[in-house]
Amino acid sequence: MSIKSSFWHNRHIVSDIRFKVHFMRIFGYARVSTSQQSLDIQIRALKDAGVKANRIFTDKASGSSTDREGLDLLRMKVEEGDVILVKKLDRLGRDTADMIQLIKEFDAQGVAVRFIDDGISTDGDMGQMVVTILSAVAQAERRRILERTNEGRQEAKLKGIKFGRRRTVDRNVVLTLHQKGTGATEIAHQLSIARSTVYKILEDERAS
Repeated sequence: MSIKSSFWHNRHIVSDIRFKVHFMRIFGYARVSTSQQSLDIQIRALKDAGVKANRIFTDKASGSSTDREGLDLLRMKVEEGDVILVKKLDRLGRDTADMIQLIKEFDAQGVAVRFIDDGISTDGDMGQMVVTILSAVAQAERRRILERTNEGRQEAKLKGIKFGRRRTVDRNVVLTLHQKGTGATEIAHQLSIARSTVYKILEDERAS
């Protein structure tokens, strides 16, 4: 192959490589847990960090609703090599277990998650270490929740509450666990009820 032919051959390869490269895009996610809270501070932080307005996805709880349309849209938009910015760790998931599940889901897609205020990123070798540590924290939290669940059941039994299918029974146990700091996701898991049921019970209690 002549020098000239080699030049054009290599140039063609480089052109193909450039065509296939996926340029990193930065997305943002913001969430508040009640309809009374504002997203403004989180959105401002994301914009200051360089996220374009049309790439910021948000979720704002309303009543007992468990839908997260913003997160679902974000899941569909991101591709391998992209980065998601979140203001704080607790803004990604409703609890540690939920957050870890989402981080692992994005990691499997090749998408990194960076938490602005906490200075934590899930990309690179250090990122994998962060995921491992957070997973350990989630496991420890789950063990504490199991202990609280057992305590809640024992306390309910002492009050004369019999466990069964009736909603009033579930309601008392849910409220007892919630008062002990157990998250809605784990309450639903431990009591084998829908998470929407947990939110409805808590919402009814606040309204009463």
